[in-house]
Amino acid sequence: MTSAAIEQVREFNRFYTRILGLLDKGILNSSFSLPEARVLYELHHLQPCSAKEIIQALDIDKGYLSRILKSFARKGLIQMQPTPADTRVSEIKLTAKGKVEFEKLNTASATQIRKLLAPLPDNKIKTVISHMQAIHKLLNNEL
Repeated sequence: MTSAAIEQVREFNRFYTRILGLLDKGILNSSFSLPEARVLYELHHLQPCSAKEIIQALDIDKGYLSRILKSFARKGLIQMQPTPADTRVSEIKLTAKGKVEFEKLNTASATQIRKLLAPLPDNKIKTVISHMQAIHKLLNNEL
C-alpha cells in the first residue's frame, strides 16, 4: 500500500467526520458524545443485554463502557439488574427516559442524512449507497 493511498483514505475520513459533525462536542446537537450515542444505539437494538454484548458489538474498552453505563444509570437512562442465571452479570435495558433520548438521536440522525442527500437526484443517492455498501463489503471481508 502506498503513502498516497493511505493519505486518500485519511482525507476521506476527515471529510466524512466533518460533514457529519462527528467531532462536535455533542453529536447531533445533543449532550451525548459519539461513543455515548453508539452505546445508546446498541442498547436500544440489543436490549435486554449484558455489557459483554455491547463490548462485542462496538469493540469498546471495558472500562470506558463501564463509565458510560454508570453515567447513563445516574441520568436515569438505563436500568441494570442481575440476571437470574448469573448474578455477577447485569441485564441492561433502556428506561422510558432512555428510550426518549434514543428516539431524539435517531430522528436527528435520519434528518441529518436526509439533508445531506437531499440535493442529490435519486440516481446519485443510489450511487452513494452502492459505493458505501461496496466499501463495507470489501473492508468487512478483509478484517
